[in-house]
Amino acid sequence: MRIAVYCSSSQQIDSRYIEQAFELGVEIASRGWELVTGGGQFSSMGAVSKGARSKGGHTIGVIPQRLVDIEYADHGSDELHIVDSMRTRKAMMEDLSDAFIALPGGAGTLEELFEIWVGRYLSFHDKPVIILDSFGIYKPLKELVSHLAQEKFLRPGQIDILHWTTSIEEALSVVESHTNN
Repeated sequence: MRIAVYCSSSQQIDSRYIEQAFELGVEIASRGWELVTGGGQFSSMGAVSKGARSKGGHTIGVIPQRLVDIEYADHGSDELHIVDSMRTRKAMMEDLSDAFIALPGGAGTLEELFEIWVGRYLSFHDKPVIILDSFGIYKPLKELVSHLAQEKFLRPGQIDILHWTTSIEEALSVVESHTNN
């Protein structure tokens, strides 16, 4: 089982987000699952990988060449794929992964989340899409999604694809329940 985690590469975020990312990595590895990330070594992206490796977990990073110097690629990854573009990165992460968890993040995280969500509701894949929102960062997004559904821009089945969770255990139980179906 491989879990993609979408999260921040910003070094300006509060330490609680980084600590949660580390703990998520620990829990993924503790289950014997592999981790797929965007391949950066700092912030939440680096922390989730470090957490997984602290428990002997296998980590896979996928990073565009252009970002290798900007994000300082996580050369500690068991596998580090250096690709030519963000599009290639997202496609490879999707292909490598069995489930997707979005932690708090910025524009890149949102782009990844939206693309994987759309891919699911258009039936390009049947993998769980999970938003882990322990700190309420995504509350306005959840409200926007509900509003779009009320205004008939989204169908109920489209919004039901998103699994909104508030704890690591809850997020990983969604993965487990999906694999048991």
